[in-house]
Amino acid sequence: MEEQAIEMPCPMCQEEGQLGMMAHVDEIPYFGEHTQVTVLCHACGWRQTDFIPAEGRKPGGWNFKIACEKDLNARVIRSSSCTVSIPELDLEVNPGGNATGYVTNMEGLLNRFIKIVEMVMKDLEDNEEENLKTLQHMLNRLQKAGLEGDGLHIELLDPHGLSQILHPDAVDRDLTSEELTRLPVGPDPAVFSK
Repeated sequence: MEEQAIEMPCPMCQEEGQLGMMAHVDEIPYFGEHTQVTVLCHACGWRQTDFIPAEGRKPGGWNFKIACEKDLNARVIRSSSCTVSIPELDLEVNPGGNATGYVTNMEGLLNRFIKIVEMVMKDLEDNEEENLKTLQHMLNRLQKAGLEGDGLHIELLDPHGLSQILHPDAVDRDLTSEELTRLPVGPDPAVFSK
């Protein structure tokens, strides 16, 4: 992957002449051809990565229930515009200004939620015992997902339609107009905006 210079200031530190872009086209098994685009700043270390499918996509959602341990191997492509939620635990991760895309499996996706819950637990004060119990319950459910019949639903909502779950039991659907209105879309592609 050869890096190309981008003639614009870094969107974070505003330093001129420090932005570079790398693009890599690859065939992702069962998902088809995708281009991985990474924009990075050599001055401040800012980085944004996203996956763009060769075929055009429409806004969509994916639903999947982790019912057994084998389901933890289901492949996931999450773009920087995707909101990921676990309705049973009232957990949701929205794309922010620094959101990046990634390819993982369900286990990796759950591990990302586990790390966030553990980080929040460390920041709680001793007098917040009720919140600690709630977080411990969430942590236990995340760690047991797919084991002992303790399944969780995973939902991907992507206004740009770039995210997918690869599993025969994953269900894709169109987003409602209400969802399209309320969903954040993540960062603007730095290459195309000033």
